[in-house]
Amino acid sequence: MAESIELPSRLGILPFRNKVLLPGAIIRIRCTSPSSVKLVEQELWQREEKGLIGILPVRDAAEPTAVGPTLSQGVASDSGDRVPKIQVGASDGHKVDGKNQHEVIHWHNRGVAARALHLSRGVEKPSGRVTYIVVLEGLCRFSVQELSTRGTYYTARISALEMTKIEMEQVEQDPDFMALSRQFKATAMELISVLEQKQKTSGRTKVLLETVPIHKLADIFVASFEISFEEQLLMLDSVDLKVRLSKATELVDRHLQSIRVAEKITQKVEGQLSKSQKEFLLRQQMRAIKEELGDNDDDEDDLVALERKMQSAGMPSNVWKHVQRELRRLKKLQPQQPGYNSSRVYLELLADLPWQKASEELELDLKAAKERLDSDHYGLTRVKQRIIEYLAVRKLKPDARGPVLCFVGPPGVGKTSLASSIASALGRKFVRISLGGVKDEADIRGHRRTYIGSMPGRLIDGLKRVGVCNPVMLLDEIDKTGSDVRGDPASALLEVLDPEQNKTFNDHYLNVPFDLSKVIFVATANRAQPIPPPLLDRMEVIELPGYTPEEKLSIAMRHLIPRVLEQHGLSSAFLQIPEAMVKLVIQRYTREAGVRNLERNLAALARAAAVRVAENEKAVPVSKDVHQLTTALLDNRLADGAEVEMEVIPMGVNNHEISNTFRIASPLVVDEAMLEKVLGPPRFDDRETAERVAAPGVSVGLVWTTFGGEVQFVEATAMAGKGDLHLTGQLGDVIKESAQLALTWVRARATNLQLVAKEEINLLDGRDIHIHFPAGAVPKDGPSAGVTLVTALVSLFSHKRVRADTAMTGEMTLRGLVLPVGGVKDKVLAAHRYGIKRVILPERNMKDLAEVPAAVLASLELLPAKRMEDVLEQAFEGGCPWRVSSKL
Repeated sequence: MAESIELPSRLGILPFRNKVLLPGAIIRIRCTSPSSVKLVEQELWQREEKGLIGILPVRDAAEPTAVGPTLSQGVASDSGDRVPKIQVGASDGHKVDGKNQHEVIHWHNRGVAARALHLSRGVEKPSGRVTYIVVLEGLCRFSVQELSTRGTYYTARISALEMTKIEMEQVEQDPDFMALSRQFKATAMELISVLEQKQKTSGRTKVLLETVPIHKLADIFVASFEISFEEQLLMLDSVDLKVRLSKATELVDRHLQSIRVAEKITQKVEGQLSKSQKEFLLRQQMRAIKEELGDNDDDEDDLVALERKMQSAGMPSNVWKHVQRELRRLKKLQPQQPGYNSSRVYLELLADLPWQKASEELELDLKAAKERLDSDHYGLTRVKQRIIEYLAVRKLKPDARGPVLCFVGPPGVGKTSLASSIASALGRKFVRISLGGVKDEADIRGHRRTYIGSMPGRLIDGLKRVGVCNPVMLLDEIDKTGSDVRGDPASALLEVLDPEQNKTFNDHYLNVPFDLSKVIFVATANRAQPIPPPLLDRMEVIELPGYTPEEKLSIAMRHLIPRVLEQHGLSSAFLQIPEAMVKLVIQRYTREAGVRNLERNLAALARAAAVRVAENEKAVPVSKDVHQLTTALLDNRLADGAEVEMEVIPMGVNNHEISNTFRIASPLVVDEAMLEKVLGPPRFDDRETAERVAAPGVSVGLVWTTFGGEVQFVEATAMAGKGDLHLTGQLGDVIKESAQLALTWVRARATNLQLVAKEEINLLDGRDIHIHFPAGAVPKDGPSAGVTLVTALVSLFSHKRVRADTAMTGEMTLRGLVLPVGGVKDKVLAAHRYGIKRVILPERNMKDLAEVPAAVLASLELLPAKRMEDVLEQAFEGGCPWRVSSKL
């Protein structure tokens, strides 16, 4: 490196975007843009070794200017014109050409003169574009006096910023400079030592400290660090040697500290690993010493405590052998080793399971159990009688393997609470396992321990939670299990519910047999149809029908209203709901098999009463130093400004006691006006059926859903067409076939039914038939709508209306026979809820009416039908006028 460099008065300028080249630094660039290629070609390639260019940092216009003055306003060109604010060419590594030609850039007013150490020329194919690869060495700093253009690139009139030899000698004699030099060399030597020790390199770098002048050495060191653009500009602007050395010392020291911090972190991690290995060796030696001395401290060894716990769990002998083998394996592992935690969690689960621990059953008192069932559940006579029979067998033979009871019924009829009552009567603990939406067999049998995050199945987990081996376990929503690629949970339940197999139930996680024979299983479902037949065969199905309005009224007065008042912090002193209003809520706002919507409506009334009680509390002024007391009681007892004797209510008092302190003068009694204000207009009307069947072509059917029985209207209409049949209402395949069957039967009997004058006349000649099942968002399917469809079609073609007080159900054949259907009890109860007076049933279903409450049967006229003519005879007002001439 030359000691002194003569710079020309004007240099070609190569801009570096957000990058600085310091004196003594070497950089390799590739020039591809036209301006930079032209610059290199004229200033370096043609002049060979004598060529010099200036490297000038530029900054994006969007970036703030924080360091040094810039040339952002344009300066005079050779012709005296203003230079436009445009970008100039640069290397690909620092391009400025690609930007918008009208974008403002900021030129730094100081740069570095550079010479080419290596220069190579290339031509890109197939474009033929010329490119240059240049290795540049920074020489010295300069200041820009004037910036101008020369063809496609920029040139600048410059002035050198380097000191003369005499000035340099004077500075070197300065004590401050000498101190800074010693400090910089010491810091640089320390950095070089650390790097050589870390990278195992030779001491070549130390030679630079002895041969290169100190003012150039500072630039060389700083150029090798990764620092920000702002710090690079600060170093470039440090023309004063003291400032340059001070800044360079700061940057070298910072780089040294970052290396030391990284080494410290590395040593700490390696030390932890060494510590773990050391602890492992010491534990092995300590274990060997204790075995030789026979001195094992059981109190301090938690594994021994776990072993004691497993010994007291009462495991079977085959399970105990398996546990001992796992425990020996665990003792050989270290806590840091993979598999230690999973093995320990597995052994802790085995220790926590109730292998022999059972809850002591109370001496069964059937009379007390019956009273408990009657107090908790209204109605359900046959269901409660079956539970009493089940308990009687358990009393005579406690170890009897009774059947698995499965309560099937609509939501809200008390299936889950019945299972809880069985547990209370037996004095056993109760655990509920929800199976709704379960599609993975592992939820029943557990995951194998080879999987990450494996866990036992829900049955084993439930037994661990209750802590006894003989609880009453409720399998809730057993009809809502699914199956996919992960298995079929319903098939896994076959082993659980089979008394001959569940003695050795094998959970995949446990991998040892567990006895489930002492567990009393009770299942619930909304429908029995989705349950697979093999699983249904293992259970005794007990159907819970919907409640009649009379039963709902009794349930509301006995159970729901007191519970709702308690939940809302009220009592009968605040809110009173008469029986007549409860009847209106049942008739006008709820038509369901259960009582959940009824309870929700009663809760809405309670909330309205709670708002009134809260609003009636008025603040009474007491004094300036006492907080205001807000109770409605003060309104009647105190005048404004009177003194108040405050009563302190202790914590933990009953809610009713607190409510009594805010007692209002008179309770809120619910009337019809309040019902409409709180619950809105009535949702159901007794006149709905009459309005729906006011025109011919509409009939009333009875269907069964998961929520109980429902009334289903069937509407038929005719229009001009080609004899096609259109069906709407989100119908299934079975009900579509029933509609086609009904239309075929009516067309075949059109003459006998006096629907056409001659047999040769086509009933559908020139018209289409459209049959619609309202409530199109609800899927519908099943064969029980056959008679309803025929009735609607006959009404349409004969222009006679069906009786509004009559509903029907039944499947029909192509020959006109009426076949029995299911769900008769729920359908009859639905007709009773809707105010239907006459119900047409298949004759073979009359035996199913024994399960219908007597009060419901007394309010309905039940009409048996053996053939389709019997249905038509009862469905129309005044009978069927064409029956006499019918040949059927």
